[in-house]
Amino acid sequence: MTLRVLCVFLLSGWLSVSAAALPIPENGPALRIQGSNTIGADLGPALVEGLLRQQGLLKIHRETPDTANEQRIVGQTAQGQRVIIEVAAHGSSTGFAALKNASADLAASSREIKDSELLALQTLGDLKSPAAEQVIAIDGLAIILNPANPLEQLNTEQLARIFAGEVKTWEELGGRGGAIHLYARDDQSGTYDTFKELVLSRRGKSLSSAAKRFESSEQLSDAVSADPQGIGFIGLPYVRQAKAVAIADGASQAMLPLNSLIATEDYPLSRRLFFYLPPDSRNPWAQALATFAQSLQGQAIVATSGFVSQTVQAMSVTPNALMPEGYQSLSRHAQRLTVNFRFAEGSASLDNKARQDLARVLDYIKRNGKTERAVTLVGFGDLKDDPARADLLSKLRAMAVRRELVRNGVVMREVRGFGALMPVATNSADEGRIKNRRVEVWVY
Repeated sequence: MTLRVLCVFLLSGWLSVSAAALPIPENGPALRIQGSNTIGADLGPALVEGLLRQQGLLKIHRETPDTANEQRIVGQTAQGQRVIIEVAAHGSSTGFAALKNASADLAASSREIKDSELLALQTLGDLKSPAAEQVIAIDGLAIILNPANPLEQLNTEQLARIFAGEVKTWEELGGRGGAIHLYARDDQSGTYDTFKELVLSRRGKSLSSAAKRFESSEQLSDAVSADPQGIGFIGLPYVRQAKAVAIADGASQAMLPLNSLIATEDYPLSRRLFFYLPPDSRNPWAQALATFAQSLQGQAIVATSGFVSQTVQAMSVTPNALMPEGYQSLSRHAQRLTVNFRFAEGSASLDNKARQDLARVLDYIKRNGKTERAVTLVGFGDLKDDPARADLLSKLRAMAVRRELVRNGVVMREVRGFGALMPVATNSADEGRIKNRRVEVWVY
């Protein structure tokens, strides 16, 4: 290391382990992460451990302070210096509050940043820019019951009425067991925010005051497992001993929270998990962790932590009579990749996750020798007022993805648009329409 570089680190309060390693602060934690309990309970710490291993640190372990839902992940340099990364998991909203008061370097969130939070944090830079808003994993909200409950599926309208306290007994749903007992995450939770947005608010409902509230995902799941009359909602890794039911939304088929349906975000209660990294951040550990989370090693940790990774794979789709004939033919002869490209309202512009996924899809295509007329893109729209407009936009969205792939040396087999056919969510709400505006990738 040159004297000039060493002086830069010393002046900024950092010491360097080696020329290739991240700098270590002389005092205090190297990185402070605040936010989602869904991420912070295990996924965040596991990604931190992976980064510390990548940095060559030794004796990596977790320490639990006296405060619930907080951890320190600790490693040691070859010279014996401790490297500490703090993770506080008190809910997604607390992450954005911590960025504002400078008590965290990175926010972990199980929901997209709200407009009010974006405005409050604008002095930190644009937190909706591709570099700042990073999708690290896909999760599905599982609706869980006691294993002895015979009910197999529900729709989102029924869920809203159940959790609003309007449906009071299992017999009203065709089941048995008497009074329904509600279990929900607390108000700080991104899991609760997501459920409220996808299920309750969309239908003008509020959570019943009778619901038992939990800060811990694990405790909620275990409580439902022990209660024959219980129902709750939880992140996918926390189903544990409970029973997950299939969910339908609008005209969609009922779907279980299966990895393939969550990876494509077709499952009605799928959601994205985020790291939010302020663009003006001067903490190199924050950027390093975000980069590591997107890597193959990071996504492998996502999968082993029980979430759904963004690593692209091919899957077979069984044709059925509800599919258009052209789609049935595609299903018989090709495989679908576990990624959907999605778009903003009335737009053919890729969102931030779609930009990240382009690189992953290109890597898959090239590694598997699919660059010459082996890829078909299939676009879909949402039915608002004009079916012809939905048909046109479905093709334009597929062409937007085609343009990026062709630019990187892929010769397409075909580009198709199916308009507003085959919705995966209701078209009566913005969140559902966003899910329906998608481009699928198929390979031969």
